[in-house]
Amino acid sequence: MDSEVGPLRSVLLHRPGNELKRLTPRNNDQLLFDSIPWVDRAQQEHDAFAGVLKDRGVEVLLLSDLLRETLADQRAHTAGVHAAVDDRRLGTDQADSLRSHLSSATPASLAEVLMSGVTFEELPASEGASLVRKMNHPHDFAVDPLPNLLFTRDSSVWIGDRVAISSLAMPARRRETALLDIIYAYHPRFHGTVRAYGAHSAPVEGGDVLLLAPGVLAVGVGERTTAAGAESLARSAFADGIAHTVLAVPIAQTRATMHLDTVCTMIGPDAVVMYPLARDSLVAYTLRPGDDGALRVDGPAPFLSAAAEAMSIDRLHVIDTGLDPVTAEREQWDDGNNTLAIAPGVVVGYDRNVETNARLEEAGIEVLRLASSELGSGRGGPRCMSCPIARSSIPANPPMHGRQ
Repeated sequence: MDSEVGPLRSVLLHRPGNELKRLTPRNNDQLLFDSIPWVDRAQQEHDAFAGVLKDRGVEVLLLSDLLRETLADQRAHTAGVHAAVDDRRLGTDQADSLRSHLSSATPASLAEVLMSGVTFEELPASEGASLVRKMNHPHDFAVDPLPNLLFTRDSSVWIGDRVAISSLAMPARRRETALLDIIYAYHPRFHGTVRAYGAHSAPVEGGDVLLLAPGVLAVGVGERTTAAGAESLARSAFADGIAHTVLAVPIAQTRATMHLDTVCTMIGPDAVVMYPLARDSLVAYTLRPGDDGALRVDGPAPFLSAAAEAMSIDRLHVIDTGLDPVTAEREQWDDGNNTLAIAPGVVVGYDRNVETNARLEEAGIEVLRLASSELGSGRGGPRCMSCPIARSSIPANPPMHGRQ
């Protein structure tokens, strides 16, 4: 897969589950949610999202299904138990007790623990005294839930025919990569899949990685992806021959702009939708492999011009989010920039971003609208909620131009 906009063939989603029902006003900040979602409605909205994709001929794979199927393999089951149990957190006796309990769990039961967590109240009875158990509230988590599994873009990203397992920066999300690691290692669907980047490398999250063109990556550097992570990914991509240029793009380290795809996503081979305040302020450092095997770093230069040069096009066309600064800020917060392209000039976006959607349609973009009253509570749009696994090559017709 070498673009963001080639016709989408297969995608990985995660339907909201019991992990979201673990959110409370006491823990939602720690678990990176801005509010407590109405889970039944979130599931309805997500089902509609999956339905839109299926109606356009996209194969939709659900993470929970893949995980349950994977854990039927004893090697994967053992790895899943290891991922769930943290000796340093539980203490030796309690950890051994939970490990023994999970070792005999069915694939479905273990998958549920891995996704939704376990409270101390739900732990099996154990012999002997456990200070850890006695000193924790019954409703405290012995195994944390993973409500951010909803955002499958972040934990893995496909570049060419390889998959990069992300290294997630936030403590609430780090265990997500273990689940994806297990799926890609042991599910028959991914037998023989080659890795592009390892989960134990410097922090890189998929929401910061844009496939601008064949061989050209843009990597946001900010709250979730470090400069070391961007450099490490670039070196790996160059060594594997899946990229010749990587643009490292510094972004503001705030909740509103946690990833590059919260301010900019591609809607066509040479066009993006972008937050207006970022349009003139974004810069990029251009990374290329040197002749002697060393890394060559140039810049910084304005992002739009650096991207166009790397993509070998005259310019990267831009559609602004919103019509005025206030609307632009509101719609950026509501993921107006976070569209998922399912073909050149066809995107999925949240219906609440009225002005942005209107501007996209004025530029000839087809917008497939999604309800987002509950899905948006974790600060992520359609691109965040999807991990494309396969796209067709971009059709050989004239490029689609967004309105400058």
